[in-house]
Amino acid sequence: MNSITRVAGAGVLAMSALSVQAAEKLVVGVAIPTATHSFTSGIVWWANKAKTDLEKAHPGLKIIVKTAATAPEQANQLQDMLTVNKINTLVIFPIESASLTQPVAQVKNKGVYVTVVDRGLTTTDAQDAYIAGDNTAFGKLPAEYLAKTMNGKGNIVILRGMPTTLDNERYDAFTAVMKANPGIKVLDAKYGNWNRDDAFKVMQDYLTRFKQIDAVWAADDDMAIGVQKAITQAKRTDIKQVFGGAGAKGAVKKIMDGSDPLITANVSYSPKFMYDAIKLTTEARLKGAKLPANTIIPSVLITRENAKQFYFPDSPF
Repeated sequence: MNSITRVAGAGVLAMSALSVQAAEKLVVGVAIPTATHSFTSGIVWWANKAKTDLEKAHPGLKIIVKTAATAPEQANQLQDMLTVNKINTLVIFPIESASLTQPVAQVKNKGVYVTVVDRGLTTTDAQDAYIAGDNTAFGKLPAEYLAKTMNGKGNIVILRGMPTTLDNERYDAFTAVMKANPGIKVLDAKYGNWNRDDAFKVMQDYLTRFKQIDAVWAADDDMAIGVQKAITQAKRTDIKQVFGGAGAKGAVKKIMDGSDPLITANVSYSPKFMYDAIKLTTEARLKGAKLPANTIIPSVLITRENAKQFYFPDSPF
């Protein structure tokens, strides 16, 4: 009996040693945008939390988190992580799709396992796995909600994010619903870069050019803040709804409280998927396994009835 116990104990020790050995060989690079607005603040916060939690759970594991303000800066960081940090795994939230596709492909061609998060590249050949929220639902759910609450008629303006595959998916899904509602006219769609200051300027332009706007799809909660500021300054009363997106705590609180007549619904898209992507990728690589080609995290319509489920006051987003 004692000999069996000793053998079993030795097996556990051997497994532990193998686990530590695997962790010591794994160097994970994480490339993300700088915290230019609340959503990317959430991305940075969750990425650093993943680094802390995973390095604690797996002694010897090394995770390098890099933030970049521009696509060229992010491309340079990839080369640094490859040559200086000797990464063998990469988890990247690309700043832009087209301009980062080739730099990521070059990293993958060096034998690095690549997980792309949220903003897809222009070809799947440059990645091993893709993890994102449901960008089709992100566009479809707001469009259906607005079409219903507008009774299928009126004027809408759109503020898009940045030129990325995910923004294309959202916009295409939104406009597909609107095409099925011919009584609703989309007056214009411009990029607000997921930034409240840029959105403020775009909305100012819309307010100058269009005398009757019934609703705004801002496609991001930060942009919605800029939009509302422009509406308030212009003292416009024709706009009845501003639909943002991603479920920022400030927007969700307004929905819960019913405190803002312009903000009555939202769509979930939590930056926590950055944590999930790093964790899933790291744990798969520690086992020598691969992730599914695509992992999509569902998006849900947030209304007053379910808003409490999506309110996280301690989160930076």
